[in-house]
Amino acid sequence: MAEVKLHGFWYSPFTLRVVWTLKLKGIAYENIEEDRFNKSPQLLEYNPVYKKTPVLVHGGKPLPESMIIVEYIDETWPHNPLLPSDPYDRAQARFWAKYADDTVSAARALFRRRGEEREKAIEKLWEHLTVVEEHCFVEGKKLFGGDTINIVDIAFGALAEYVVNVEDITDVKVLEAEKFPHFLSWFNNFKNVPVIRENLPDREKVIAASKSIIQKEKVLAS
Repeated sequence: MAEVKLHGFWYSPFTLRVVWTLKLKGIAYENIEEDRFNKSPQLLEYNPVYKKTPVLVHGGKPLPESMIIVEYIDETWPHNPLLPSDPYDRAQARFWAKYADDTVSAARALFRRRGEEREKAIEKLWEHLTVVEEHCFVEGKKLFGGDTINIVDIAFGALAEYVVNVEDITDVKVLEAEKFPHFLSWFNNFKNVPVIRENLPDREKVIAASKSIIQKEKVLAS
């Protein structure tokens, strides 16, 4: 079997998507931890366009972008499939996975802004999450994939983990139980799946690392 390597940040929700997928598939890989402020020459060579993690390297061939990597893994190792076999269901899954990425962008704005701008960012994020709350959940299904994780769970799982961490860092509550009961119920089900639970980073360490990054970025910007 060709060698598999993963360049990523241990605390990154995008890297987590790939880690969860590799673990769900039972694929052995070499983890290469990158430094956000001193990225390796290999990473810059493998992803010259965005210069970001994660990057999967399979048999010497690099592939960037978390959800593209997830689909590649699913097609290359088809056991424990993450995408539905039905073409329409597969297209629907891809639509919601893309929507998860759009929602991550809204969550990032919350992390970076203050005061009135942060309030606007919260409202925007609530708009995205309300769409998910009202249109994504089917009664009787614990996960987007039913009883097993699929690609939409992977996409939104990273989003939910990111939002919870931002809540802890900013002391702002976004995932209110009365607003998003179905989303929170799903997230509890998702993170209690053994493979996910065993591969979630320690929250206190994530918060400490995030605060350190913020301080470094302030110093670099000054």
